[in-house]
Amino acid sequence: MRFLTIVRHCEAEPGTDDFARTLTDRGRRQAEEIRSRVLDSEQLAQYGPVTALVSSAARTRETYALGFAGTAFIHALETSELIYNGQREVTPYEVLEQLAAMDPVRESLLVIGHFPWVWQLVSELTEEMPEALVSDYPVGTAVVLTIPEDEQVGLRHYEVAAVFIPTI
Repeated sequence: MRFLTIVRHCEAEPGTDDFARTLTDRGRRQAEEIRSRVLDSEQLAQYGPVTALVSSAARTRETYALGFAGTAFIHALETSELIYNGQREVTPYEVLEQLAAMDPVRESLLVIGHFPWVWQLVSELTEEMPEALVSDYPVGTAVVLTIPEDEQVGLRHYEVAAVFIPTI
């Protein structure tokens, strides 16, 4: 079995240059909490190793760097300006196309991105939105979906394996 982990970036500073916004102190602590979950075999670590797709915005790259970089959870990394929604509204279908294009089919996937498309992507790929996320997708939240081993990720319904919402 393999997995798709969908993460909303951690809390970011406000600012006029949306692309350059970095994490707040709270956001950095959220990323550290993610990292502790990645390194804990009872939590996120069991859903890797992954090929990661990360939005090229500063806050998503920082979430990746503090939460995932240098861990055994990550096998490969790609960044993409196409999934950054500061210039235009990115659809979950565009993100899914990017994931499918890089999907090695032999290992799990991770995507770190932005609201609202992270929420919309989970909504499109599950029969029922996890109860904790019905009205919100908090910063730093990770949803893990189960993907069949022999199928490329695509537009279909997957089972929710786990939901991790930061405690910070």
